[in-house]
Formats: sequence, structure tokens, C-alpha cells
Amino acid sequence: MSQGIYISKNAAVTAAVLAAAAMVTIIALSVAYSKQKTSAGEGGGAGEGGGGTQVGPTPAPEPKEPWDRYRLPDTLSPVSYNVTLWPRLEKDEGGRYIFTGHSAVVFQCVKETDLILIHSSKLNFTMFEGHQATLTTLDGRRAPAIRTTWLQPKTEYLVVQLSGTLVPGRSYQLYTKFQGELADDLEGFYRSEYVEDGVRKIVATTQMQATYARQAFPCFDEPAMKAVFHMTLIHPRSTTALANGRDAVITDTILEGTDVRITTFEPTKPMSTYILAFIVSDFGSIKKDDSSSTTLVRIWARKKALELGHGAYALNVTLRMLEFFESYYNTSYPLSKSDQVALPDFNAGAMENWGLITYRETSLLYDPRTSSNGNKERVLTVIAHELAHMWFGNLVTLRWWNDLWLNEGFASYVEYLGADHAEPSWHIKDMIVQGDVQRAFTVDSLVSSHPLTRKEEEVNKPEEISQMFDTISYSKGAAVLRMLSEFLSEPVFVKGLSSYLHQFAFGNTVYTDLWDHLERARRREGLHLPDSIHEIMNRWILQMGFPVVTIDTTTGSISQQHFLLDPDAVVDRPSIYNYQWIVPIKWMKNRVEQEQHWLTDKTAVFEPMRVSGGEWLLANMNVSGYYRVNYDLQNWERLFTQLSSNHQAIPVINRAQIIDDAFSLASARILNTTVALQSTRYLVQEREYIPWQAASSSLYYFFQMFDRTEVYGPMLAYLKKLVGPLYEYSMKIDRPLSHTMAYTRSIALSLACTTGVPGSNEQVLEWFRQWMREPNDIGIDPNLKTTVYCKAIAAGGEAEWNFAWEMFRNATVASEAARLRSALACTKVPWLLNRYLQYSLDPTKIRKQDATSTIGYIANNVVGQSFAWDFFRSKWDYLFKE
Repeated sequence: MSQGIYISKNAAVTAAVLAAAAMVTIIALSVAYSKQKTSAGEGGGAGEGGGGTQVGPTPAPEPKEPWDRYRLPDTLSPVSYNVTLWPRLEKDEGGRYIFTGHSAVVFQCVKETDLILIHSSKLNFTMFEGHQATLTTLDGRRAPAIRTTWLQPKTEYLVVQLSGTLVPGRSYQLYTKFQGELADDLEGFYRSEYVEDGVRKIVATTQMQATYARQAFPCFDEPAMKAVFHMTLIHPRSTTALANGRDAVITDTILEGTDVRITTFEPTKPMSTYILAFIVSDFGSIKKDDSSSTTLVRIWARKKALELGHGAYALNVTLRMLEFFESYYNTSYPLSKSDQVALPDFNAGAMENWGLITYRETSLLYDPRTSSNGNKERVLTVIAHELAHMWFGNLVTLRWWNDLWLNEGFASYVEYLGADHAEPSWHIKDMIVQGDVQRAFTVDSLVSSHPLTRKEEEVNKPEEISQMFDTISYSKGAAVLRMLSEFLSEPVFVKGLSSYLHQFAFGNTVYTDLWDHLERARRREGLHLPDSIHEIMNRWILQMGFPVVTIDTTTGSISQQHFLLDPDAVVDRPSIYNYQWIVPIKWMKNRVEQEQHWLTDKTAVFEPMRVSGGEWLLANMNVSGYYRVNYDLQNWERLFTQLSSNHQAIPVINRAQIIDDAFSLASARILNTTVALQSTRYLVQEREYIPWQAASSSLYYFFQMFDRTEVYGPMLAYLKKLVGPLYEYSMKIDRPLSHTMAYTRSIALSLACTTGVPGSNEQVLEWFRQWMREPNDIGIDPNLKTTVYCKAIAAGGEAEWNFAWEMFRNATVASEAARLRSALACTKVPWLLNRYLQYSLDPTKIRKQDATSTIGYIANNVVGQSFAWDFFRSKWDYLFKE
């Protein structure tokens, strides 16, 4: 249950006075806003579907040779790899960190061929009798001779041309020896660096997704090409080696005059190359002795971090969530161990390598003394996301990257379920609305959006694959799967899911395979739907965007249309469904939830949605559906009246929905801006986080629109009246705060400082300057640090910035360093922002993984916008390369 608040009679009278005063400000702001929108919208093109005949680009000619195509032919299928790698953790004579290795891949011939194509990138090969590989059979027969070999850099192949043909059904072994570089490019087999006790240390680690395994050794680097991996790592005796499987044999010896340790690992299960991982490091580990579990669970990180207890929280929640997912999937965890590793340098938030998950330090380590609730939640949800992949994605894998949305969207949905199981008091399942649904709305309301899935032939090149890892795949994927689970019910959804996992374990699928199993489950349960799951869900999968559902409560009429933030934008992407959806509508009338209704046409009349008198109607309960809602003006007014008189009569998620929908509809010129602004009047009474977060996000657009106009002052005055009561209330709480109330207080302080609530900026500056006087004091509330750091640096000058920079440089906790790195971009001093931009491209100052986000922080600062844009353009070649 969300935290409530008792409102006294005096407070209610004050709220009524503020609401009346607010109307004057709302009308003035809406007039100015409308002028601004009209000015910005002048000269727009035709509406949706207009603009005449669309002429598509001329398709590229089909490559003539197999090695000029990016997809592997269907002639060979890998069975197993035997890979040995030796990463050198010291520079060679040329000043490089290198690794050497050899690999033997066993594959079966599926179709007769005289050509072997195997992925390879950035590797140098040892020659065997003039060739870069040797080919043998497993049954003692003579293999075809190798006629010639060469590297095809564009498509990233080692090409092996044979003098004879391979026989279907027969197995062969291809052997190679090679050398590569442990670069700091955060992909393939790369190096990460950190300093501990004044000593620089090197970590050899991996990131294979999506097409980087080929940079570590030659392999059939496509998700459907599953195989068993036998890994061996050669490494310094002072280090530890990790891989997907447990270490099986460890031997100390001398190679090339060097004392080394050879660690051989147990064979993996059949798996894709992109979830392969191996690490050599000086890390320490912690584990939980749990006799009830047969799975070894360990957290690996810098030794200092573990000594300070920063891995304890991750270890505890991992065990709880593994138990949850085993129950949820009705399938045992498929491996013997689960290692989780915190890396100083890592490009993604985390990576679901099977049995060896890798993380940024901020996503795995939590310091109870200095980290905030947000840091703790980040650790919780990222672990949940990656553990969800151990089954959905790793055990059962999508056939090709065009269906990435199902893999990542599913994990993005069920991470909230796993996190909720581990921390039930946080009510974290509600967070999906702001964390993913509204985030997806923002991107999916643009004509530049795209459908969740694409045809396989549209996703070939590595850069095309990389483009699939976006907000649509993750957040919209989560939103539509949550909607599916809601209208099926969670028990039916889980039964279909369990059946799907059992049938396709260790195999590959397409998204329609899941629809098949869910359809069978819903039929077995006798659940009635207006159409099959295929027909319902394909409308959400195969066309971009989402609808706005408009309900006229005076007539009971309902309609849907494709929602576009710019109503004049031209949609040139055709849809076989003509941008029409089958929409599940959960709704309530005057606090009473009604039976779900389905909108299957563009327009319909549903008499029960007519209301009379003072009744109000609210659609899309708990935002379970992926669509926005508009009403007739009278119903909007009745909702606002209900909010002002007793806002708790409306569920907390829907209070946020009303604000978010109203502002988005106003931005799209569907709803008058005056109506949208009225949705905020009741906020003088609101104490819950989710509605305030929706309001803060929605009002941020107004800050952008008006920060250089004459109405900026009146807008700040209006917002100050809204946030003042929340600021006073939240800052006076002396009891332990709930998880979400800590977030609410942070929003209150930020808005109070922005709008000039008396005492707020002075308080922030005092906290920061006290810290400057006593740098070892951690007196600032961790949940307020982000706001305090930013506002103090914005109000200060060079002294405050330099102090924060030194604290950033010396930070030993990754989450604290991340807060300071963001806050440094808040300064209003132009030359400091320009200096910071230069720092962003110096890896000795800002890690490569953080460069682009640092530039983004500076661009978020109104003073830094033009600087960041000029810098970004001038440094584009370097940014793209690095």
C-alpha cells in the first residue's frame, strides 16, 4: 500500500485558496504556451497519411558472393568449441596489451559445400602451410584440402575455400591460432583498469553482445548457432580466472619462461556466442553458504569494495530472486553457479552472460553509508533483469536480432516482479509506469519510431543490430508484454510461458512461438478474448506507435487514433493494420471498477460509459494498457474536482496518468493547455512520489519552452505555490522515510530550489559548503545528494566546481562518482562547461564508458546547450570511432 497523508481542515482551506489563485496563472500560462506552440508549428506539412505517394529508396543489390553477405549460410552448424586464451596483463614491446590463443571448433555439415565462413574480427592468425587454419575430420577420414584462406574485413569473416566438398551429416574440426589486442574499447575481449592502494591493476574481461565474440576467437557468431564451449584460460598465478562454467582443473606451470596458472572450466550447456564470458582479475569474492541451494552464488568486485561491504546487498537479493524466478518459470535454474562481477569499465549497465553476469559497478555495488535509495533500487532491478534472462534469452534464445524486443522487453517487464518479490515493501511494480511505459510513450509518439519487430532481412549489419537496442525494444516491449499479462491474467500468462520454455529449452524461437503457447494456455483456461492472441498482439508488434482512446461520457462513444506528438507529421511507414489496434480498456466509474471492455474498431458506442450528474469515469486502470486516454471536457473537469476534493479516491498510478496524459495531449494540440495545467492544481495536497514524478517530468517541458520568455517568472511563482507545502512537509519528517517518500523529498527539494521556495537554496548551499569545510563528513542525506550537488554547483563558482571535481576524482564508490559527474555539468559558468567538455574525451579524467553521458549532462544545462552541440559536431569522428 502506498503511503497516505491526513489533511487537516486548515490545510484544506489553504489548498482551496491556492487552487483559486492557480487558475489565474494557469490561464495566463496556457495563452503563452498556445502562442509558442502555434509559432513553432507554422509551416507544418500534411497530416497522417498525407503527402501523396511515398517513394522508397532503391534497394541495394544482392551480394554475389557468400562472403559479401552479413548472414552466415545454412551449410554448417557448430557443435562445440575448445578455446584456450592467454591474456597478457602487462604491455609488450610495442606498448600494447595483447592476448594469444588457439581454438578448435567442431561443426557438422548440413548441406554440401566447398566453403567455410566463420566470423573473425581484429584477429591476426598464425599461418599453417600457407593457410590461416587447418581442417580435419573426427572419424579419421581425410578432410578436403584447404585451397586458400583470407580475411574479409567488411563482413568480418575468415574465409576458408576448399579443394573438395564437405559431406552432409559428417563432422569436421577447424583449428586456428591467433593474436588479438586487449584494447580499452569495451568490446570483445578487452581490458579494464583501476587503481587500488596506489597500484594500477588490469582486468581482462569480455562483452560479446551483440557481434563481438568474433573479436576474441573465430566463431559462428549468430544467436541460433548454439554450441558447447570448453574454455581454458592462462593467467598470472596472482589472479583468478572466471568463465561461464565452474573451474574444473587448475594447474601451475611455466610457459615461455613465465610462471602461469592454467584454469580449465567445465563445459557449458549449448549456448549462443553472445552470452559467452571470461575474466582474469585480481578481484575478491563473497558467497552465501546456503545448504538448501545447489547453486553456487558469488559476487566478485574490487577487494576494497567487498571489504567495505558493498557486495552484501547484491548477494542477498540474488538468492531471493533466483528462488522467485525458478518458481515463476516453473523451471530450475539451468546452471551449477551464478557469478556476478562488478567491472570498473563496462559499456552497458549489465550483461546477462550465462552463469557469469557482468555489471557496471553502479549496478551491482551498494554502500549503505553513502548510496541513495535510487542506487539501491538500481542494483535490485538490474540484477532482476539479468537473472530473468538466465531463462528467457539464454535457455531459450530468439533466432535472430530482429526479435530482440521480446528478449529485452520481457526481462524489462519481469524485473519488476523479481524486484517486488525481493523488496515487497517498496511497491516497485508500480514503478514500471514511469520507468518504462511513459518512457516508451515519449519515443513511440514520434514519426521516427519503428515497430517492435522487423523482418530478418532488414537487420543484417552489426550497426543495424546495434540499433535494435533502443527504448522501443526495452520499454515498449515491457509495456506491451505487461498489457498482455494483464488481460490474460498472470496465472494464464505464466502457464503459457512455462510451456514455451520447456519445449524450446536450449533452442531458438521466433516471437510467434510464444504467442502459440499463450494461445493454448488461454484456451485451456476457457478465457474469452475478442480475437486470437496472434491477431491482438501483432497489431502492437508489427506497427509502430500507439493509440489515444477518446471517450465521450455524454454519449458513450469511444474512438481511437494513432497518437503523434506532432499532429502535422507525415507517417510514411505503411501498416497492414492501418494504425488500428485491438484495445483492452479497464475502467472505473465513481470509484467502482467495471468489467473490462475491448475496443476493436476505430469507433464504437458503449452505453455503460455514459455518465450523469457528478459521476466521473476513469479509463486504463493502473495504466495496464499501452495507450493514452482523452475525455470530453466535462469528464476532465469532474476528474479534477475529484482530485481537489479527495485525490485518494483515484489510484495513485492513475493520478500520475491523468497528469501525464493531459500534458502529452496538450503538446499534441489535442487538449487545451489550460485543461492540462488544471491537472496540477490538486498537487498542493499530494504527497505520493509517482504523481509528483509525472508532474515534474511534464513541467520540465514548460521550463524548456519558457526559460527565456516573459512568462517564466509567473510560471515559477505558480509552481512555487504547488511545491511549497510538499517541501515543508517532507523536510520536517523526522521518522524513517519509506522508499518512495525518500524520492518525493528529493523532488520537493529540487523543485523548491528551482522555483525559489524561501530557505531551500540557502539550505542546499549551507550543506554543500559544510561539506567543503569538512570533506570527510558524510552528513548530507544520500537521497538528497543529487539535488544538493547540482543546485550548489549551479549557484556557486569555480571554488565549488573545483571541490566537486576533486571529490569526483577521489571517489571510491561508483554511485558517488556518478552523482558528482552529473552535478559538475550544472555550473552556469561557461568556461567551466567548456573545460568539462574537453575533459569528457580524456580517458584519464572521464572513463570512456561515461564520455557520451557527460556530454549529455552538459547539454541538459541551458547554459551548456550550444557549447555541447558545437562540441559534439566538431568531435563527431572521434566520438563515433571510440
